[in-house]
Amino acid sequence: MPTYTALTTLTGKPGAEALGEAMERLAPVPTGVGVFEVEDDSGLWEVGGYFDAQPDDAALALLAAAFGARPFVVSEVPETDWVAHVRRELAPVRAGRFFVYGSHDADKVPDGCEPLLIEAAMAFGTGHHGTTLGCLRALETLIEQGFCADRVADIGCGTAVLAMAAARVWNGTILASDIDQVAVDVAEANLRANALAGEVRCVEAAGFDHPDIRGAAPYDLIFANILKGPLIALAPDVTAHLRARGYAILSGILNEQADDVIAVYAECGNDLIRREQIGDWTTLILQKKAE
Repeated sequence: MPTYTALTTLTGKPGAEALGEAMERLAPVPTGVGVFEVEDDSGLWEVGGYFDAQPDDAALALLAAAFGARPFVVSEVPETDWVAHVRRELAPVRAGRFFVYGSHDADKVPDGCEPLLIEAAMAFGTGHHGTTLGCLRALETLIEQGFCADRVADIGCGTAVLAMAAARVWNGTILASDIDQVAVDVAEANLRANALAGEVRCVEAAGFDHPDIRGAAPYDLIFANILKGPLIALAPDVTAHLRARGYAILSGILNEQADDVIAVYAECGNDLIRREQIGDWTTLILQKKAE
Protein backbone atom coordinates (compact mmCIF):
# COMPACT_ATOMS: atom_id res chain seq x y z
CA MET A 1 0.00 0.00 0.00
CA PRO A 2 1.49 3.40 -0.91
CA THR A 3 2.10 6.04 1.75
CA TYR A 4 1.73 9.76 1.14
CA THR A 5 3.32 12.74 2.88
CA ALA A 6 2.08 16.32 2.94
CA LEU A 7 4.59 18.92 4.14
CA THR A 8 4.58 22.67 4.59
CA THR A 9 6.40 25.38 6.55
CA LEU A 10 5.30 28.52 8.34
CA THR A 11 6.67 31.03 10.82
CA GLY A 12 6.13 30.61 14.55
CA LYS A 13 5.44 27.75 16.93
CA PRO A 14 1.82 28.65 17.91
CA GLY A 15 0.62 28.69 14.30
CA ALA A 16 2.49 25.50 13.49
CA GLU A 17 0.98 23.65 16.43
CA ALA A 18 -2.50 24.90 15.55
CA LEU A 19 -2.04 23.78 11.94
CA GLY A 20 -0.88 20.38 13.13
CA GLU A 21 -4.02 19.99 15.24
CA ALA A 22 -6.19 21.02 12.30
CA MET A 23 -4.52 18.43 10.05
CA GLU A 24 -5.61 15.68 12.44
CA ARG A 25 -9.23 16.46 11.52
CA LEU A 26 -8.71 15.97 7.78
CA ALA A 27 -10.39 13.25 5.74
CA PRO A 28 -8.74 10.94 4.95
CA VAL A 29 -7.35 10.99 8.48
CA PRO A 30 -3.53 11.10 8.61
CA THR A 31 -1.78 8.21 10.32
CA GLY A 32 0.55 10.69 11.98
CA VAL A 33 1.22 14.43 12.18
CA GLY A 34 4.51 16.06 13.16
CA VAL A 35 5.44 19.64 14.03
CA PHE A 36 9.18 20.46 14.08
CA GLU A 37 11.30 23.58 14.29
CA VAL A 38 13.67 23.99 11.34
CA GLU A 39 17.12 24.06 12.97
CA ASP A 40 18.63 26.89 10.91
CA ASP A 41 17.66 29.96 12.98
CA SER A 42 15.13 30.96 10.30
CA GLY A 43 12.16 30.88 12.68
CA LEU A 44 10.37 28.44 10.37
CA TRP A 45 8.46 25.39 11.56
CA GLU A 46 7.69 22.32 9.46
CA VAL A 47 4.30 20.66 9.67
CA GLY A 48 3.75 17.33 8.01
CA GLY A 49 1.38 14.41 7.89
CA TYR A 50 1.50 10.78 6.74
CA PHE A 51 -1.48 9.28 4.93
CA ASP A 52 -2.43 5.78 3.81
CA ALA A 53 -4.59 7.30 1.07
CA GLN A 54 -4.12 10.27 -1.27
CA PRO A 55 -4.82 13.40 0.82
CA ASP A 56 -7.36 15.95 -0.36
CA ASP A 57 -5.44 18.67 -2.22
CA ALA A 58 -8.26 21.20 -1.85
CA ALA A 59 -8.51 20.66 1.90
CA LEU A 60 -4.74 21.05 2.27
CA ALA A 61 -4.81 24.25 0.22
CA LEU A 62 -7.52 25.70 2.48
CA LEU A 63 -5.54 24.81 5.59
CA ALA A 64 -2.37 26.40 4.23
CA ALA A 65 -4.24 29.60 3.37
CA ALA A 66 -6.03 29.70 6.72
CA PHE A 67 -2.80 29.44 8.73
CA GLY A 68 -0.54 31.49 6.46
CA ALA A 69 1.59 28.51 5.51
CA ARG A 70 3.29 27.72 2.25
CA PRO A 71 1.36 25.42 -0.10
CA PHE A 72 1.60 21.78 0.96
CA VAL A 73 3.94 19.54 -1.02
CA VAL A 74 2.37 16.09 -1.41
CA SER A 75 4.59 13.13 -2.24
CA GLU A 76 4.07 9.41 -2.61
CA VAL A 77 6.61 7.45 -0.57
CA PRO A 78 7.74 4.25 -2.30
CA GLU A 79 7.70 1.03 -0.34
CA THR A 80 11.27 0.36 0.76
CA ASP A 81 13.01 -2.04 3.09
CA TRP A 82 14.87 0.77 4.82
CA VAL A 83 17.09 -1.43 6.96
CA ALA A 84 18.30 -3.31 3.89
CA HIS A 85 18.70 -0.01 2.05
CA VAL A 86 20.79 1.49 4.85
CA ARG A 87 22.95 -1.61 5.02
CA ARG A 88 23.71 -1.32 1.32
CA GLU A 89 24.41 2.41 1.46
CA LEU A 90 26.40 2.75 4.69
CA ALA A 91 29.94 1.47 4.36
CA PRO A 92 32.16 1.15 7.43
CA VAL A 93 33.74 4.38 8.67
CA ARG A 94 37.36 4.84 9.75
CA ALA A 95 38.20 7.72 12.11
CA GLY A 96 41.79 7.37 13.20
CA ARG A 97 42.04 4.18 15.25
CA PHE A 98 38.24 3.82 15.42
CA PHE A 99 36.36 1.63 12.96
CA VAL A 100 32.55 1.93 13.03
CA TYR A 101 30.68 -0.85 11.27
CA GLY A 102 27.46 -2.86 11.12
CA SER A 103 27.27 -6.61 11.72
CA HIS A 104 26.85 -7.18 7.96
CA ASP A 105 30.40 -5.80 7.54
CA ALA A 106 32.00 -7.77 10.38
CA ASP A 107 34.36 -9.45 7.91
CA LYS A 108 35.82 -6.03 6.99
CA VAL A 109 37.14 -5.09 10.44
CA PRO A 110 40.90 -4.51 10.00
CA ASP A 111 43.58 -5.61 12.41
CA GLY A 112 44.93 -3.07 14.86
CA CYS A 113 41.82 -0.87 15.05
CA GLU A 114 39.35 -0.11 17.84
CA PRO A 115 36.11 -1.64 16.46
CA LEU A 116 32.72 -0.14 17.30
CA LEU A 117 29.69 -2.18 16.22
CA ILE A 118 26.61 -0.05 15.54
CA GLU A 119 23.77 -1.59 13.59
CA ALA A 120 22.91 0.24 10.37
CA ALA A 121 19.24 0.54 11.33
CA MET A 122 20.36 3.05 13.98
CA ALA A 123 21.48 5.60 11.40
CA PHE A 124 22.18 8.57 13.70
CA GLY A 125 25.39 7.89 15.55
CA THR A 126 26.88 5.37 13.16
CA GLY A 127 29.78 7.66 12.29
CA HIS A 128 28.47 8.51 8.82
CA HIS A 129 27.03 11.84 9.91
CA GLY A 130 29.57 14.68 9.91
CA THR A 131 28.92 15.44 13.57
CA THR A 132 29.68 11.96 14.89
CA LEU A 133 32.64 11.53 12.56
CA GLY A 134 33.95 14.92 13.66
CA CYS A 135 33.73 13.94 17.33
CA LEU A 136 35.62 10.70 16.72
CA ARG A 137 38.32 12.61 14.83
CA ALA A 138 38.54 15.14 17.64
CA LEU A 139 38.94 12.32 20.16
CA GLU A 140 41.70 10.83 18.02
CA THR A 141 43.43 14.23 17.96
CA LEU A 142 43.48 14.42 21.76
CA ILE A 143 44.72 10.85 22.10
CA GLU A 144 47.53 11.51 19.62
CA GLN A 145 48.58 14.48 21.75
CA GLY A 146 48.96 12.19 24.76
CA PHE A 147 45.73 13.15 26.52
CA CYS A 148 44.30 10.54 28.90
CA ALA A 149 40.90 10.83 30.60
CA ASP A 150 39.88 9.20 33.86
CA ARG A 151 36.35 10.64 33.88
CA VAL A 152 34.26 11.08 30.71
CA ALA A 153 30.66 12.17 30.09
CA ASP A 154 28.74 11.74 26.82
CA ILE A 155 25.78 14.15 27.01
CA GLY A 156 23.01 13.40 24.48
CA CYS A 157 24.67 10.09 23.72
CA GLY A 158 22.32 8.62 21.08
CA THR A 159 23.88 5.28 20.17
CA ALA A 160 26.67 5.90 22.76
CA VAL A 161 29.30 5.48 20.06
CA LEU A 162 31.40 8.28 21.58
CA ALA A 163 31.23 6.87 25.09
CA MET A 164 32.17 3.46 23.69
CA ALA A 165 35.12 4.95 21.81
CA ALA A 166 36.38 6.43 25.08
CA ALA A 167 35.88 3.08 26.82
CA ARG A 168 37.97 1.37 24.14
CA VAL A 169 41.03 3.44 24.99
CA TRP A 170 40.69 4.39 28.68
CA ASN A 171 39.83 2.59 31.90
CA GLY A 172 37.92 5.02 34.05
CA THR A 173 34.51 6.37 34.94
CA ILE A 174 32.45 6.89 31.77
CA LEU A 175 28.84 8.04 31.85
CA ALA A 176 26.41 8.49 28.97
CA SER A 177 23.07 10.28 29.13
CA ASP A 178 20.19 10.99 26.80
CA ILE A 179 16.88 12.75 27.27
CA ASP A 180 15.07 9.83 25.54
CA GLN A 181 14.74 6.48 27.34
CA VAL A 182 14.61 4.72 23.96
CA ALA A 183 18.06 6.12 23.17
CA VAL A 184 19.30 4.92 26.57
CA ASP A 185 17.99 1.43 25.79
CA VAL A 186 19.73 1.52 22.39
CA ALA A 187 22.96 2.68 24.03
CA GLU A 188 22.84 -0.19 26.52
CA ALA A 189 22.19 -2.69 23.72
CA ASN A 190 25.21 -1.34 21.84
CA LEU A 191 27.38 -1.68 24.94
CA ARG A 192 26.38 -5.33 25.24
CA ALA A 193 27.05 -5.94 21.53
CA ASN A 194 30.53 -4.47 21.93
CA ALA A 195 31.35 -6.37 25.15
CA LEU A 196 31.42 -3.06 27.02
CA ALA A 197 28.51 -3.65 29.40
CA GLY A 198 29.58 -2.33 32.77
CA GLU A 199 32.24 -0.08 31.26
CA VAL A 200 29.80 2.77 30.61
CA ARG A 201 26.89 3.84 32.84
CA CYS A 202 23.85 5.00 30.82
CA VAL A 203 21.13 7.17 32.35
CA GLU A 204 18.08 9.09 31.17
CA ALA A 205 18.68 12.77 31.84
CA ALA A 206 18.37 16.23 30.36
CA GLY A 207 21.89 17.58 30.28
CA PHE A 208 23.55 17.07 33.66
CA ASP A 209 20.26 16.71 35.53
CA HIS A 210 20.98 13.33 37.15
CA PRO A 211 22.72 12.58 40.46
CA ASP A 212 25.09 10.08 38.83
CA ILE A 213 26.16 12.61 36.18
CA ARG A 214 26.68 15.37 38.72
CA GLY A 215 28.32 13.06 41.24
CA ALA A 216 31.07 11.89 38.88
CA ALA A 217 32.26 15.45 38.14
CA PRO A 218 34.67 17.01 37.52
CA TYR A 219 35.28 15.41 34.13
CA ASP A 220 38.45 15.30 32.11
CA LEU A 221 36.40 15.13 28.89
CA ILE A 222 32.80 15.92 28.01
CA PHE A 223 31.20 15.07 24.67
CA ALA A 224 28.06 16.96 23.62
CA ASN A 225 26.93 16.15 20.09
CA ILE A 226 23.51 17.80 20.06
CA LEU A 227 22.41 21.12 18.49
CA LYS A 228 23.37 24.78 18.73
CA GLY A 229 20.52 25.83 21.02
CA PRO A 230 21.03 23.12 23.68
CA LEU A 231 24.82 23.51 23.44
CA ILE A 232 24.57 27.21 24.23
CA ALA A 233 22.12 26.57 27.05
CA LEU A 234 24.47 23.94 28.50
CA ALA A 235 27.62 26.08 28.30
CA PRO A 236 27.65 27.02 32.03
CA ASP A 237 26.95 23.41 33.06
CA VAL A 238 29.55 21.94 30.71
CA THR A 239 32.13 24.36 32.08
CA ALA A 240 31.15 23.78 35.71
CA HIS A 241 31.43 19.99 35.32
CA LEU A 242 34.87 20.10 33.66
CA ARG A 243 38.08 20.05 35.67
CA ALA A 244 40.53 22.87 35.07
CA ARG A 245 42.31 22.21 31.73
CA GLY A 246 39.68 19.59 30.87
CA TYR A 247 38.32 19.30 27.34
CA ALA A 248 34.89 19.50 25.73
CA ILE A 249 34.21 18.06 22.27
CA LEU A 250 31.10 19.73 20.84
CA SER A 251 29.22 19.10 17.61
CA GLY A 252 25.76 19.24 16.06
CA ILE A 253 26.74 22.75 14.97
CA LEU A 254 26.14 24.08 11.46
CA ASN A 255 29.23 25.80 10.09
CA GLU A 256 27.63 29.24 10.23
CA GLN A 257 26.67 28.68 13.89
CA ALA A 258 30.15 27.79 15.14
CA ASP A 259 31.29 31.34 16.00
CA ASP A 260 28.22 31.86 18.21
CA VAL A 261 28.91 28.65 20.14
CA ILE A 262 32.61 29.49 20.50
CA ALA A 263 31.78 32.97 21.84
CA VAL A 264 29.40 31.65 24.51
CA TYR A 265 31.85 29.02 25.72
CA ALA A 266 34.65 31.60 25.76
CA GLU A 267 32.52 33.79 28.04
CA CYS A 268 32.20 30.81 30.38
CA GLY A 269 35.97 30.35 30.53
CA ASN A 270 36.96 28.01 27.70
CA ASP A 271 39.57 28.34 24.98
CA LEU A 272 39.10 27.10 21.42
CA ILE A 273 41.70 24.43 20.67
CA ARG A 274 40.52 23.10 17.30
CA ARG A 275 37.64 23.34 14.86
CA GLU A 276 36.93 21.05 11.92
CA GLN A 277 34.31 21.28 9.22
CA ILE A 278 32.90 18.12 7.65
CA GLY A 279 30.30 19.02 5.06
CA ASP A 280 27.78 21.40 6.64
CA TRP A 281 28.86 20.60 10.21
CA THR A 282 31.54 21.90 12.57
CA THR A 283 33.13 20.06 15.50
CA LEU A 284 34.93 21.97 18.24
CA ILE A 285 37.55 21.05 20.81
CA LEU A 286 37.46 23.46 23.75
CA GLN A 287 39.59 23.52 26.87
CA LYS A 288 38.57 24.97 30.24
CA LYS A 289 41.01 27.60 31.46
CA ALA A 290 43.26 26.87 34.41
CA GLU A 291 41.75 28.08 37.68
